[in-house]
Amino acid sequence: MTQPPHDEPTASSPQELREQVERTRTELGKTVEVLAAKADVKARAQEKATEVREQAAAKAGELREKAVDLVHQAQERLPDPVKDKAAQAAEQARTKASQAGRMWQDKAPEPVRQKTTQGAQLARDNRKTLLTAASAAVAVWLVCRRRKA
Repeated sequence: MTQPPHDEPTASSPQELREQVERTRTELGKTVEVLAAKADVKARAQEKATEVREQAAAKAGELREKAVDLVHQAQERLPDPVKDKAAQAAEQARTKASQAGRMWQDKAPEPVRQKTTQGAQLARDNRKTLLTAASAAVAVWLVCRRRKA
């Protein structure tokens, strides 16, 4: 027979022996679970991917807020005629986008239309950010064009 561990006294009764065996089984089960979790590379990779995805989403939100702030600052510095031109250009862009959307709806296959609908919904949900960015881009373009002339 094997020798008992040095740190545990031998059992004096069969009941104590059963309790020691049960404790050992429980400890061994926990150890096996820990080792199995460490060996499950796929699960660990998924956990890491989720963590990185959450960090990226948080960083994207911060950058989006910073971009919106910068656009607002740039818009405040523009003269009124440039702001008016930017508003007109944004309205024309909306009209052209609407026309293109109707034509796309008529000719695109169903799976593509579904994905497009999802993207359009996302754009509608972030309309203010998109319009701000578009008007700032038009304003910068007009300022640059005016400087060249």
